[in-house]
Amino acid sequence: MRVLIVKTSSMGDVIHSFPAVEDARRKLPDVSFDWCVEEAFAGIVALHPAIATIHTVAIRRWRTSPLGPSTWREAAGLRRALRDCRYDLVIDAQGLLKSAVVAKQAAAPIAGFDRSSAREPSATVFYDRRYAVPRDLHAIERTRRLFGLALGYEPDFSGLQSGIVLPAVGSTFVGGKTAFLLHGTSREDKKWPVGNWIETARLLLERGMTPVTTWSNDREKTVAEAIAQAVPQTVLVPKSPLAEIAAIIGRSVLIIGADTGLTHLASAFGLPTVAVFVATEPGLTGPRGPFSSTLLAAPGARVAPEEVLAEAEKLLERQALGRAGASKN
Repeated sequence: MRVLIVKTSSMGDVIHSFPAVEDARRKLPDVSFDWCVEEAFAGIVALHPAIATIHTVAIRRWRTSPLGPSTWREAAGLRRALRDCRYDLVIDAQGLLKSAVVAKQAAAPIAGFDRSSAREPSATVFYDRRYAVPRDLHAIERTRRLFGLALGYEPDFSGLQSGIVLPAVGSTFVGGKTAFLLHGTSREDKKWPVGNWIETARLLLERGMTPVTTWSNDREKTVAEAIAQAVPQTVLVPKSPLAEIAAIIGRSVLIIGADTGLTHLASAFGLPTVAVFVATEPGLTGPRGPFSSTLLAAPGARVAPEEVLAEAEKLLERQALGRAGASKN
């Protein structure tokens, strides 16, 4: 059986789908999986060894020139590639109109959420099989349930495994006892003040860890450089391909991040991860992992760097105890 997964974006949503793939891989070892994703996140999907072929879409780019010849050419190429694969089933794990339209291009039966479960009920008119999954569950559990219903097995919710593996070390690899500071995020109101990041870097140094940070656009570069200027021991990784950043994150001792996709990636790697949420509710989409914790700012209050470091120390201690217990067994 050959299955196509459609989950085009965002990075966090893509990462939240990995446990469902891992469930299916373990329950149905003879099923092969391909994935259709936004071109920017193809490197993230490639972290899961069960994904055989990655098809890329460029919906965000296509929207800027919907009638352009290159847009039509690329869309037609995707349609041909999907149909040539002759899928037995397509799972639209996104539940949006745009993802349903992409799924339809494969000319195969489509499974997805029903009208009460999909994020955009209009998407369900494209589906051949519709499944009810409560919307008040975390995104990871919703996707795991959808895959189980579509493929005929019961997920084991007693554990949570993403199945992803570290990419090969890139040229910007940073060694040592590092703590990666993921300050960049898509919305201004989700950002932790730069002064807090600077103080966090100082507190990390006091605890024998080297702060590491990076940037992906000019605004993030300004923050990253401010941290490195205030705390010169900070390793400032230049703007790099996503796979290289993922390699550095995956080999860090600790991750402290805002509400951003890379924070979810750290959590999926099973790393001690402290997520700082200042404007969004983490209940249904926050990081989930064996050593993840989310600090949420109360109305009118703030999350202090001292709180973040205290939480980080708890997670590092829990990890150390877990490793000690595993070595005894």
